Amino acid sequence: METSYDVRVWKIDVYEGARSTTHTVRWSVAGRRWREPFRTAALADAFRSELLRATRRGEAFVVETGRPTSMDRAERDVNWLVFARQYAAVKWPRLAPNSRRNTARALTNATLALVTGTRGRPADEDLRRVLTGWAFNIGASGGQPSDDVARALTWLERNSRNVGDLDKPAVARAVLDALALTADGGVAAPGTVQRQRGVLVNAAEYAVERRLLSRNPITHLAWKAPRTVQSVDRRVVVNPAQARALLDAVASQKPSGDRLVAFFGAMYYAALRPAEASTLRKSNLALPADGWGELVLESSTPAAGASWTDSGRRREERQLKHRARGETRVVPCPPALTAMLHAHLESFGNGPDGLLFGGVRGGELAESTYCRVWRRARVEALTAAEVASPLARRPYDLRHAAVSTWLNAGVAPTQVAAWAGHSVAVLLQIYAKCIVGQEDAARRRIDAVLSEDA
Repeated sequence: METSYDVRVWKIDVYEGARSTTHTVRWSVAGRRWREPFRTAALADAFRSELLRATRRGEAFVVETGRPTSMDRAERDVNWLVFARQYAAVKWPRLAPNSRRNTARALTNATLALVTGTRGRPADEDLRRVLTGWAFNIGASGGQPSDDVARALTWLERNSRNVGDLDKPAVARAVLDALALTADGGVAAPGTVQRQRGVLVNAAEYAVERRLLSRNPITHLAWKAPRTVQSVDRRVVVNPAQARALLDAVASQKPSGDRLVAFFGAMYYAALRPAEASTLRKSNLALPADGWGELVLESSTPAAGASWTDSGRRREERQLKHRARGETRVVPCPPALTAMLHAHLESFGNGPDGLLFGGVRGGELAESTYCRVWRRARVEALTAAEVASPLARRPYDLRHAAVSTWLNAGVAPTQVAAWAGHSVAVLLQIYAKCIVGQEDAARRRIDAVLSEDA
């Protein structure tokens, strides 16, 4: 932090406009001029007096901010909890519901790592509930907090460090180490750690923007995050026979399984994400009576929870992933899926808003419903060893199977990427290990070369 004693303070400038009068304090530090406008003469005079008192005390001024070091330090001493809530409020309008929830969880873990007091400390689970569900949930914190919530927030604010403490490597490292642990002290998944570190990096950038930090201490710290597994585990990918057995087993699950055959079929045959399949409407279907058709995808509804959406519903319809609002993605619809969709429309029709898949009693399709059906179908369709394995453990694994099938069929990666909604680089990084036969083909080519040399 560069400082200087070369300070000059001038008289207050007064500008009388048609509607208001502005009083501006002018001064310079190391030749760099500064201006601070005020609405009243008293406020301007008080600020100018503080500058003059600092010069008479022989106090250095910060060149970057133009403030006396004491004033600059006072402005930088912002409580972490206060700052983190302001950061959450700034980010909230532009974040998707799931991103809001992930941001709140990351800020919760960082806040607990920046608490220094122990006297009168509420239980950790209570602090987490208050931070995630109230302090950093802008949609829920608009009303009056309960007495328990208010007491916990007061304790946290009194016992939280200042934002500027992150400049200390030991403090920043302690926060990052906390992000690498789960609430019960276990090791967090690498992807979770990377995601939470990203939130902390962004929050520190906001602190730099507000001049609470001189630089981003998180990116300057030599801390290595756990390696994230980028590729799909080939053990989760079902073959066509297993996929058909699973879809048959789905149909036999009561009371909602028969309504979800085409839902899971869209994931397996067209590589839809669950949030995309949940938003599929009759208007998105371009189907002949039989044979190949097309699905024109235009939106997605990830499940985040009612407290994280603007609508107050568990799902909030948004644009497709990695696409701007209004963009579409066209996916081929194989004959098997065409038949499933026609059968679904004939048996169940569609909702008043055109949605193909909903609950048995109406309303949106709950994630808990289709996951429960999927778990039961796995037990019915797979062997005991397969059920215990990672094979198709999640409905999302059907999408992995679809993309792997396209690649194994020899479809060009550029085309597969366009259908799946990936970039080619991400596609090959994620699915490279799932291309069956590539190792055998490579060995045959090497054998051929070695045979020629012999």
